[in-house]
Amino acid sequence: MEERKSPLVTKRALFVFLVVILGTALLFTRFIYIQAAKEVQGYDLQEIIEQRWSQTRVLEGKRGTIFDRNGDALAEEVTSYSVVAILDERYSDRVEDPAETARKLSTVLDIEQSVIEGYLTSGIENGRVQVELGPKAKFLSYETKEEIEALELAGIQLRTDPRRYYPKQMFASHILGYTERDMSEARMGLESSLNDYLQEEEGSISYQKDGRNRRLPNAEEIIDPPENGHDVYLTLDTRIQMAIEQTMNQVEEEFSPERVMTVVANAKTGEILGMSNRPSFNPNQYESIENYTNYNISSRFEPGSTMKIFTVAAAIEEGVYDGDAIFKSGSYELGDHSIRDHYRGGWGEITYDEGFRRSSNVAMSILALDKLGPEKLYEYIDKFGFNAPTGIELPNEANSQIARQWRSDAATTSFGQGSAVTPIQQVQAATAIANNGTMMKPYVIDKIVNSDNGTVVVEGEPEAAGNPVSEETSRQVLELMETVVSDEDGTGRPYAIEGFNVAGKTGTAEIIREDGPGYMTGHGNFIYSFLGMAPAEDPEIIVYVAVDRPKLDLDEPGNLPVSMIFKSVMNQSLQYLNIAPTETIGNNEDEANILEDFTGSVAEEAEEHLTDAGLKPILIGEGTEITGQFPRPGMGILNGERVLLMTDSEEILMPDMDGWSQRYLFAFQELTGITAETSGNGFVYSQTPDPGTSLAGADRIKAALSVPGEREEEAAEVPEESGEEIDEADEADEAGEDGNEEEEEFFMD
Repeated sequence: MEERKSPLVTKRALFVFLVVILGTALLFTRFIYIQAAKEVQGYDLQEIIEQRWSQTRVLEGKRGTIFDRNGDALAEEVTSYSVVAILDERYSDRVEDPAETARKLSTVLDIEQSVIEGYLTSGIENGRVQVELGPKAKFLSYETKEEIEALELAGIQLRTDPRRYYPKQMFASHILGYTERDMSEARMGLESSLNDYLQEEEGSISYQKDGRNRRLPNAEEIIDPPENGHDVYLTLDTRIQMAIEQTMNQVEEEFSPERVMTVVANAKTGEILGMSNRPSFNPNQYESIENYTNYNISSRFEPGSTMKIFTVAAAIEEGVYDGDAIFKSGSYELGDHSIRDHYRGGWGEITYDEGFRRSSNVAMSILALDKLGPEKLYEYIDKFGFNAPTGIELPNEANSQIARQWRSDAATTSFGQGSAVTPIQQVQAATAIANNGTMMKPYVIDKIVNSDNGTVVVEGEPEAAGNPVSEETSRQVLELMETVVSDEDGTGRPYAIEGFNVAGKTGTAEIIREDGPGYMTGHGNFIYSFLGMAPAEDPEIIVYVAVDRPKLDLDEPGNLPVSMIFKSVMNQSLQYLNIAPTETIGNNEDEANILEDFTGSVAEEAEEHLTDAGLKPILIGEGTEITGQFPRPGMGILNGERVLLMTDSEEILMPDMDGWSQRYLFAFQELTGITAETSGNGFVYSQTPDPGTSLAGADRIKAALSVPGEREEEAAEVPEESGEEIDEADEADEAGEDGNEEEEEFFMD
């Protein structure tokens, strides 16, 4: 008899079967979902697999380089080195004697022995595998790295890191700005404003690996290439900029002014060839910055009598200027107060041309109020660009502040008081006088280039900013400005340059008191300035210099530090740009000779010829033929000066550079292609390598400099330049020279 199955068993079996079927279906569905979505509980399975079985390395890009107009690097990314100490006992190469290691490292690093030892012992006590030795042991130079390696210290290793480096130290630093050493952030200047162009983008490379992290044979590489930052080429000329920096350092050392500003511009194009401030800073040591302001761009102040250039230009353009007409100098009554000339009582009845040469405030007031009229004067203030920023590519440009509330404001503005403008606005306005009436917008970026393919991304070009006056007017103003420097009664006589006609205008600006109303008084408490251009017949270069509150002896005129900078910078700029002298230069021992072209000459004959002419030839290399020289042919050179002669020799020996200026160091760099790294300012007193050392394979040399008088040996080697004697009666631009400090506020040049 067949046994019957219990319905309950059947139901249970059916239930189990259904559960198995459902579970299998759910599991299968989950597998399908996972296979399609490649994700479990928010984890990307594909990414996990790729991480386990593939390797990805970062490909670092390089931040763009900032060059001068000639391709000389001013800011670049370089390889640096950081000290790492291995402490773990599992490594045979580890620090075993912290005290001795610290003692030896302290002889190379700028860190106390106790501080280094503290890092090491603390790391050992806390079971650290390795430690770094603080910020002063990071971003070290190649030379320092070699010194550390020479110590052969167990457990001390050097890691390579990219860093931002400024090879010329305190050089155009307010233009360049700086980045953090690791380039993680750009802080100021062009480094910051052009960061989108300069910043690099990282790439990567990926490939498959096995369980032991070994690359699989024939594994496919996936490469995402990095993008290097763009390179920026400036309009700055390193040689001109170096002349500015060197002379400003000397003025800062000798006169301790509150501020110094210098701008050099191409008169025809508006290109900025040089620009600097004091106080300045070394962007490689940005922790010690005291002044973040580019005064040439971001500071406005009463310009003083340099403003008279544009008042006279407006009067000539409007046909109301008669240079031979007579006016009564001394004072001009204006309601309840008087406008006075800087020379007590004036010069009697004089012509307007003489009034301009003597820098008469009364002459300008008559022109502004009685000849032009206030509205017409302000119209030309606007035409000359004084009501708007210039638009130069440098950050934080300030605008002017033009006083025009009262009738007297037009008078004071006409001679540079009451209204405040920036140095760069004055330079832009001056281009109209130098450039046949066409005013050129100043610019500092020559071009921005894609460093990967050489494509020019941005190109700077000369741009007209207006035509405030005609060509004829500009010519007449230039002639007047030239007499300021050349005539006996001109205030600009200290700014004359041997061999060139200079056109310019002096300025002495009052400074508003910080502790109350009115202006500062006392010898030296002014901003002394000069706005000049050369050659006067057809200007190529404009130089503006302003020195704020220099510390002067009672017998020293305010124009002394200004003329030191102007004459040096203008003279060297004319030479560097190969601009021929205006006049024939004599041949006596105190004057200059025109240098011949020795290129292609026999080295021995060229050396003999220069020696006979009273010059000091320096042969670079031991070749037989001259391939290059400095100074360039056609330049004026004083008796006793050095002449560098590059020969066709394959081997170059290090010359004796004792007493060389930075100008000659950079000429040596230009002739040889070997970078000259400098520290200090003035003239060379120490050099590396020593004289006579072969420079075969060398890419750089070092030189330490000091200012004249700072070292006794320099005083013996470097002759003092003969200063120009200035007759006190002719120093008309020195405010308050008659000792009267009780005159009313408009008693200024």
